[in-house]
Amino acid sequence: MGSWLTYFLYSALWRLIRFLPEAIAYKLFRGIAHLAYFRNGKRVKRLRANYSIISPNSASQEIEIMVREGLQSAMRYWCDTFRISDWSRERILNTTLAQNEEFLLDPVLEKRGVIVAVPHAGNWDHAGAYFCAKGARVNTVAEHLKPERLFRKFLAHRESMGMRVLDLDAGVLNELKEILIKEGELVALVSDRDLSRSGIDVRFFNQIARMPAGPAILAYETGADLITAFVSYRENGIEVFFTPPISIDRSSERVKEVARVTQVIASRFEDAIRQDKTSWHMQQRIFIDESFVERP
Repeated sequence: MGSWLTYFLYSALWRLIRFLPEAIAYKLFRGIAHLAYFRNGKRVKRLRANYSIISPNSASQEIEIMVREGLQSAMRYWCDTFRISDWSRERILNTTLAQNEEFLLDPVLEKRGVIVAVPHAGNWDHAGAYFCAKGARVNTVAEHLKPERLFRKFLAHRESMGMRVLDLDAGVLNELKEILIKEGELVALVSDRDLSRSGIDVRFFNQIARMPAGPAILAYETGADLITAFVSYRENGIEVFFTPPISIDRSSERVKEVARVTQVIASRFEDAIRQDKTSWHMQQRIFIDESFVERP
């Protein structure tokens, strides 16, 4: 598909979904999830493979239910994304339940910086909008999408909610350090899939997965708190659950400590996903060894 056509289709869909009545918009996206399931394309097969790993004792029928629910979560994410810029501050606040949010807000209020590692679960943009609405600016990074005009459109969308979005391809580690050390702000990073090709191998659901080293490196080098969060869908919004800061031994050898801390992040993600598997809608590969037999 040409880049201009991709941009046109996304822009047209974005415009349409914003102006449809809410019930119809979400019904449309549930229909898209249903269609995607029956088309059984590459991303659906990947979602099925990931669920087969995280729930190895589930029967095939149970896995298929998870796949359908996971696709609905993913499509709900996109419908939310297309519509959230039109939501009021009150709606964003009233549709978010945050558990242990002091682990995030206290370091921000004290201007000592905090790093939040999150997996691909629920709607992390909704969570980001919530904390921006509470006065805690969210600094994050984004994978550089093609076409360029589409990438810029997504950046403008997130920035309209109060976020500052850095281009991952531009090499942002030093800039993130400055944000943490000099500005004492919040850095939120989606951290269950490595995009840099220099990730850390971790044990994740009894398999080897590769996750980014960035959160652990930033915590080690800046002294900022490093916490994890999991975003679950609720009937009328999201729930964000935070865990306490991970202890960082900055006197330990950097390579070993970064590897250890990244494993702690992976273990916390695993614990959260076990509680709500289908809010985790990862449709890309993260597991290194896929020698298991894929379900038909």
